[in-house]
Amino acid sequence: MTKKYAKPEEFSTLELMAVCGSRQIKNGQVVFIGTGLPMIAAMLAKKTHAPAAKIVYEAGFIDSNAKEIALSIADSRLGYRASGAIGLIETLGVMLQGGHVDLGFVGAAQIDEYGNINTSYIGDFEKPSVRLPGSGGGNDIVSSAKHIVIIMTHEKRKMVKKLDYLTSPGFLNGPAAREKAGLIGGGPLLVVTNLCQMDFDPKTKRIRLATLHPGVTVQQVKDNSGFDLIIPENVPSTEPPTLDELALLRAIDPNGIYIPRTK
Repeated sequence: MTKKYAKPEEFSTLELMAVCGSRQIKNGQVVFIGTGLPMIAAMLAKKTHAPAAKIVYEAGFIDSNAKEIALSIADSRLGYRASGAIGLIETLGVMLQGGHVDLGFVGAAQIDEYGNINTSYIGDFEKPSVRLPGSGGGNDIVSSAKHIVIIMTHEKRKMVKKLDYLTSPGFLNGPAAREKAGLIGGGPLLVVTNLCQMDFDPKTKRIRLATLHPGVTVQQVKDNSGFDLIIPENVPSTEPPTLDELALLRAIDPNGIYIPRTK
C-alpha cells in the first residue's frame, strides 16, 4: 500500500517532531518516556508500527490504556487498564539500572557536540541566571537505557560547545568514554529538533546532521548551533508525516494540550 504523505503546509513543526520520535520506537521494545512530545510519540507508535512496544512512565505506570491524554507522568488516568503500576524504585532502579529499557526519551536545556546534557542550571554555579529542574530521572535514563532520543528546540544558546553543568552523560569526551565510566547504556541515538534530526558519528561520537526538516537549510542549522557539527555532503530531507499518522496524532491530543493546533 502506497503511503500518502502530508504536504509541509498541512502539518506543524511539533507534529513533525512527534512523528520523528515515534519512528524511533520499534515493535516489542521497552520504552521509557515522560510527558509532552515523547508521550504523544509513544502513543502514536503503539497505534501504528509498534503495537507490542511496552511504554513505561517514570512514576511507574506500564502500558497504560488511558482514555484521555495525561497531564503528567503521575496522572492517575494512566492507571486505566495499565499492565502494571509500580514505583520509582522499580522504574529507575530495577528496570533502568537493570538494563531492561531499550529506548529512553529526554529533553535538554543545553547539549554539547558529544550529546552530553544540562538540565540543572544556566550561568555560574554560585549565582546561576536560571535554575532548571535538575536531573529528576534524566541521569538514570541517559546512563542506563540502551539508546536515547533527545527532543529539544534548536537554538545557539542550547547547542553549546561547553555545558554550564553536566547533568546527564552522552558520549562524554568521545569514543569508549561511556564504557570507561562504567555506564551500561549505549548513549544518544538521535536528537530531534525543530530544524532537523541529528545522529552521532560512530567513530568520533560527535553529533552529525542527519536530515533537514522541510524548508530548513544547512546554513540555518549552522547559524543556530554553538559548535561545528558534522555535516555530510548530501543531507536528505526529513520524511514528512503520512496522512494516517497526522490523523492519529490529532486524535491522540484532540484538545492540543501538547501540540497546539495551527493547521
